[in-house]
Amino acid sequence: MVQMYKVFVNDVPIILSTEKYIGENYTSIPIKRAKIKSIIKQVNRGQLTHINLYHAKGKKLLKFLKKKLPVVVAGGGMVFNDHSEILFIKRNGKWDLPKGKLEKKETIEECAVREVSEETGCQDLVLGDLITVTYHVFKRNGKFKLKETYWYKMNTTYSGPLEPQPSEGIKKVRWKNFEKSQKALTMSYENIKLLFPKEYLISNPKDRVA
Repeated sequence: MVQMYKVFVNDVPIILSTEKYIGENYTSIPIKRAKIKSIIKQVNRGQLTHINLYHAKGKKLLKFLKKKLPVVVAGGGMVFNDHSEILFIKRNGKWDLPKGKLEKKETIEECAVREVSEETGCQDLVLGDLITVTYHVFKRNGKFKLKETYWYKMNTTYSGPLEPQPSEGIKKVRWKNFEKSQKALTMSYENIKLLFPKEYLISNPKDRVA
């Protein structure tokens, strides 16, 4: 069975796969020989856009990467209200979903609920199923780190005011229906798009919702 992960550097995915060949455009490197930090720098400079790091054993893929980069674990949520609208935040000029770092002595589920509430002001959150886990590389204090984010579906009957958390750089918090969610995702991150069913994703910019 093929196993594959996408680890985003900005919006470019580094593929971790059990397959050596995943497409003619891809540069494939055995993960044991991969110089991770050099690859990340090349992706950041636009010198690499299609990279596949492979190992026959799927359990080795993330394990190897986590040995090379410090891991920051986070939890977040895709929150639905009674109108089937989704809760978005706007930060750094892009629409995102609320998430944050796991604290000591808390479970990842507790983290996800707490962070959603803190970043948005939304209350009465009911935790649902795990949607997916996303991975992206960021730089902090001159060092590359790997963020591993656990995303949960959540529901709420809350209809009160929403309050963006300014200390986290959040400028807006908005409920968005299907059409507005489609538009928001054209101004979002590739790893966030992984959470959404394909009907939310507009592939052609000409088809964007006005």
